[in-house]
Amino acid sequence: MSTPSSYFDAMYQHSSDPWRLTERWYERRKYDLTLAALPRPRYRRAFEPACSVGELTLRLAERCDAVLACDRIASAVATTARRTAAHPHVTVERRALPAEWPGGTFDLIVLSELLYYFDTADVDALLDRAVGALESDGTLVAVHWNHPVKEHLATGTDLARVLARVPGLALLADHREEDFVLQTYGRLGPDGSRPPSVAAREGLV
Repeated sequence: MSTPSSYFDAMYQHSSDPWRLTERWYERRKYDLTLAALPRPRYRRAFEPACSVGELTLRLAERCDAVLACDRIASAVATTARRTAAHPHVTVERRALPAEWPGGTFDLIVLSELLYYFDTADVDALLDRAVGALESDGTLVAVHWNHPVKEHLATGTDLARVLARVPGLALLADHREEDFVLQTYGRLGPDGSRPPSVAAREGLV
C-alpha cells in the first residue's frame, strides 16, 4: 500500500520544511549533482512532482524555459509558489500522483525522493505515465535515498532495478553513493538506438 496522505500531513503540520531541505549541505550537494547529471544545458519544459519546499525547483528554473512543479500538500505548494514568485516561467500546483498526472509532454521529468512512497502498482502506473509524457529527446532523472526507512517501501538500489526494466528507456548516467542513487535516462529511438552522449552531441566523438 502506498504511503497515505496523512503521513505527509503530519510531517508538514509540525514544520514548513520537515526534511530541512533548505538547510542541509547533504541536500544542496545532492541537488547540485542532480543538475550536473543532466545531459543537456537547457530544457524546454520540465516536470517536478513532489517538489516539497521548492529547493530543487529553484535550481531547475535556471535551466528550463518552463517548469511545472507539484506536491500533494497544500502548505508545500504555497511555500514553493512563494519562493519561485520571481520566476514567472515556474508553475506550482497541488496534485496527487499518479492519478493526477498532468497533461502534455515534457523534455525533462525529475523524480526526486518520490518513488519509494508508492507500492508496486502505483510505481508502475507513475513510470508508465512518465515514459508516455517524455518527449523523444527528453531526460528522466531518478534520485532516491538508499538507506532503509520505515515509511519507505524501497531504497534507491531497489528502484534502480525497477527502472532498469522499464521499456523504452536508456540509462545515460549512474551515480551511486552509500546515501543515494542518482540516475538519468533518455528515450530509446524507434529502432532501439540509444540517445547520443554529451560528447557526441557536441561533435567530440
